[in-house]
Amino acid sequence: MNTLTRWLRHLWFDAADSRRCLTRAGLQRLEDAVTRSEARHLGELRVCVEGGLDLAHLWRGVDTRDRALDLFSQLRVWDTEHNNGVLIYLLLADRRIEVLADRGLARLVPESQWRALVTELSHALRDQSVEDGLMQAIARVCELLRMHHPASPQVRRANELPNSIMLI
Repeated sequence: MNTLTRWLRHLWFDAADSRRCLTRAGLQRLEDAVTRSEARHLGELRVCVEGGLDLAHLWRGVDTRDRALDLFSQLRVWDTEHNNGVLIYLLLADRRIEVLADRGLARLVPESQWRALVTELSHALRDQSVEDGLMQAIARVCELLRMHHPASPQVRRANELPNSIMLI
């Protein structure tokens, strides 16, 4: 996508588009899915949907991955007890998804598997509704977390990050 087209798409999309793509009931279903997921493993999951980047980000040439890394830090996904937080980030203007995992999970899952997961989810989001695609993303990340960081009765688990879906 050329720069001018990208800028126009981002200036067109905003937080209202994030709110329009998910109903209130859909947001609740996604939040419930995160809560159910976290009961099955020791990881922490955050989901963020952003309409478009602001002018400052566009001017600096921030891409979807850069923005996801920035939010990973801002939302303190990296700051969990077991270093196994995961951010699922969707940028509507670019129609791109990023899944970022902290070092406690990232070191256990090959990069090729993360890329395959993102590709699969990108297709799901293009072919289905945003809610369905995000539900699929939550389920796939839950599988990885259950495999590598399963819930354990010996480990007391606090909910370290909000389960709400962040719309920006």
